[in-house]
Amino acid sequence: MVNDTLVGTTNVAQTKTRAKEPVESEIIVEGMASYGHYKIFASGSGCKLYTGGVEYDRHSWGYFLKARMDYVAEILPLILLDTADKSDIWGTPTTTAREVVPGVGFSPIGFRMLWRNDKAWMPYLEAKGGILVFDKKVLSQEATYESFSLQSAVGLKTRLTDRVDLRLGLFSDFHFSNAFMVPVNPGLDVMNANFGLSYHLGAPRVR
Repeated sequence: MVNDTLVGTTNVAQTKTRAKEPVESEIIVEGMASYGHYKIFASGSGCKLYTGGVEYDRHSWGYFLKARMDYVAEILPLILLDTADKSDIWGTPTTTAREVVPGVGFSPIGFRMLWRNDKAWMPYLEAKGGILVFDKKVLSQEATYESFSLQSAVGLKTRLTDRVDLRLGLFSDFHFSNAFMVPVNPGLDVMNANFGLSYHLGAPRVR
């Protein structure tokens, strides 16, 4: 009877210890620069997009196709849109004059698939959805101040230290448009490169 009690107590203690293990998560300080655009889901052209912000990744959904499934959220306090000073209602430039329009962004919904977790090289695939707000109507005077955004990216993370990784997202897409909140929907799709430093929260990883 005493042995059974000791075994039960040990099992409870082990269960509590496992429950207290921190969830894998990280904070990424990131920057993005576009290097081209194309017309697939949006009609805008002649623009370049630059962003700076912070991304949070948390291992929330187990594994799928041998990849760690993470929840992703992002805040972009810095967005710069290099665009034509004047455009038609669909976002096609009508002048060579340029202007830079600032904005902010927030993506509360996203996921990341991370393969080879904690190895030297870690491929990933991610997508994020949210909203952008500029301080003026962009791409068209018939547009809106707010736009919905959708980002997708593939890239690599490389391990630098027990806590820090370097993220190299060389093949990414950034789309934004107003989803016909008004009759005219001049959006933009840009190809971009995204770089970041990732800091792992919790205990340091074991090499």
